[in-house]
Amino acid sequence: MRQAAIRILAVVLCGLGTSIFAVPAANADAIRDKQWHLNYLNVTAAHAQSQGEGVTVAVVDSGVNGSHPDLAGNVLAGIDVSGAGAPNGLEDLDGHGTAMASLIAGHGHGNSDGVLGIAPHVKIFPVRDDRGTGPTPESIVAGVNAAVRSGAKVISISQGGSDVPALRAAIESGLAADAVVVAAMGNKPKQTLADFPASYDGVVAVGAIDQNGNVASVSVTGNAMVLSAPGMRIVSADKTGYSIGDGTSASTAIVAGAAALVRSKYPNLSAKEVVHRLTATATDKGAPGRDPQYGYGIVNLVAALTANVPPLTPSAGPSQTKESTPGQTKKTMPPANAAGQGNRKTAGSNSGLIVAVSIAVVLVAAGVVSWFLLRRRPQTPAT
Repeated sequence: MRQAAIRILAVVLCGLGTSIFAVPAANADAIRDKQWHLNYLNVTAAHAQSQGEGVTVAVVDSGVNGSHPDLAGNVLAGIDVSGAGAPNGLEDLDGHGTAMASLIAGHGHGNSDGVLGIAPHVKIFPVRDDRGTGPTPESIVAGVNAAVRSGAKVISISQGGSDVPALRAAIESGLAADAVVVAAMGNKPKQTLADFPASYDGVVAVGAIDQNGNVASVSVTGNAMVLSAPGMRIVSADKTGYSIGDGTSASTAIVAGAAALVRSKYPNLSAKEVVHRLTATATDKGAPGRDPQYGYGIVNLVAALTANVPPLTPSAGPSQTKESTPGQTKKTMPPANAAGQGNRKTAGSNSGLIVAVSIAVVLVAAGVVSWFLLRRRPQTPAT
């Protein structure tokens, strides 16, 4: 967990309490082996369905080193709103932003070496709101506004602070622009309540789980929780190499990657429908349905990309699937009429039933009349 500088209001990065380590090139494949969450989330099967093509994810953080071998080619120029005066978002003095970007869009290098992200074909739009001393409330607001202006369909925010009108307005503008906004719940022990913007309605607030699928000891919980994802001992890229750590920052980046996969496979779905698909297919944990410890459950990449999910309606909340293990849908969803859409009862289907019943009644009536007339017809004597 990194404690950011305090200016006017408390602002923290919800993230990897990282320890940085150097890995010789000959042992680079050890990085991929240490990414336990890839197997846990069945990323190989998910990538057979989608790898995030055509989607841009804005990462509001400390900037992103786009020259890292595991990210090269996947990072746009971005923007610096930290006040440092950099021409773009490609300078990362802290390393946190590069780590988050790698968990979303890392493609590794060489022969299965380095960090693999959840959506390795997405583009990252880095929004640098931290000049190396931590973001300020003003820079977070500026960062979210810049992410919205970029047109990114997913906005990943692994940081947070206090509730201020300008931040609420920035988030609302992002939601109005049809962006999926994903934010970290925050980390214990320095935090006990969910951060902002994670606490705002419409934001996908993310908590962390450990290797056993249980709530991570560092994860803040509460009613704001929407989804959970791996967040303990997570290996990621760093500004100069690789790092490993704990926190809801990593969980947030993983869910942002999941949202990008869904937006890529189902490009016609609205942001609300994308979130509905993620929550409806999550692996339920804790109390049935949504709960303060796991939200709707642990993100399930394969189910989110393949399950037949009925569309979200104003009168019905997200459907739930109770599963025994991540990556396997135990409860079968209703068959879909089209990609991302469930069965709908149309007016035509009810009218057809009425017509069929009416025809049957007429035929029966005609039979009764014919029988009656035959009974009254004069009989010809037998010869």
